[in-house]
Amino acid sequence: MVDITEKVRLAVRESGITDGTVTVFVPHTTAGVTINENADPDVVRDMLYELDRMIPWEDGYLHFEGNAAAHIKATMTGASEQVILENGRLLLGTWQGIYFCEYDGPRNRHFLVKITED
Repeated sequence: MVDITEKVRLAVRESGITDGTVTVFVPHTTAGVTINENADPDVVRDMLYELDRMIPWEDGYLHFEGNAAAHIKATMTGASEQVILENGRLLLGTWQGIYFCEYDGPRNRHFLVKITED
């Protein structure tokens, strides 16, 4: 899980839009995006630990590529998140950050940011 909050903030600043909605989208089937605590790195470790316990890499899956667990985890976190933008600021909670979640890597990945003005 990679904290991408600052990259999203940079995209907002570069857009010049101050009020609206920010959508972060991950166009990959084995990666996702989520919003969660970014103050304590143990939260990320705990989340990944529990995802691995719930969805082990090998568990008799039929998907021929061998990465079914990554597809399931990506579905659980989702492919997009939205954040309200007000006065040029992302309205995230005090401890919240935006995370890109890689479940089948390392791979060359990207995410998209769309800022819609009110």
